[in-house]
Amino acid sequence: MSIRDTAEEWQITATTTPFTGNKTSVRTDDVVMPDGTVARRDYQVHPGSVAVLALDDLGRVLVIRQYRHPVRHKLWEIPAGLLDVPGENPLHAAQRELYEEAHVKAEDWRVLTDWYTSPGGSDEAVRVFLARDLSEAEGRRFAVSEEEADMEIKRVPLDELVRGVLAGELHNSCLVVGVLALVAAQAGDGIEALRPAEAPWPARPFEA
Repeated sequence: MSIRDTAEEWQITATTTPFTGNKTSVRTDDVVMPDGTVARRDYQVHPGSVAVLALDDLGRVLVIRQYRHPVRHKLWEIPAGLLDVPGENPLHAAQRELYEEAHVKAEDWRVLTDWYTSPGGSDEAVRVFLARDLSEAEGRRFAVSEEEADMEIKRVPLDELVRGVLAGELHNSCLVVGVLALVAAQAGDGIEALRPAEAPWPARPFEA
């Protein structure tokens, strides 16, 4: 028996947008339930994100440390960013983020996993890529600002990150999902069996 998520949309009788921010907004929908009643649902409308688990030839993962104000923590993360342009190719966005945040390029790209960050309260969808065959990017480094101006960059062995995740010492969702997905892939059919970098993404359709 195959277990998989399926697309479905229940009837919406009314919708409003009580808040619009710089990158995201909040929407309120009145949704018809299976018994015919109508329930109000508030959720964040999000453009979507990409993240990059960059793995070097020594089995180390490129991670960055950045201040995250909502949780009042400096978190170790993998490079990530928003899909700023509607319909943007997620691979191109991921390559851009790896360059801007770490000044690194990769020759081998694959889809590691796709997921919804908090489907009960947000429509944010994330695609995590696995990037290999790393090298220093050419050209000038990207000019950073705000929280990124204080960013640290390291390469950490994969098993050390797994230990930190399971010990409750590492909390960034893209890092947690990416690291554990990579370990699962290595223990299963192998990295070569992962989806190609241009695999369809129904949650955020794009042009190749």
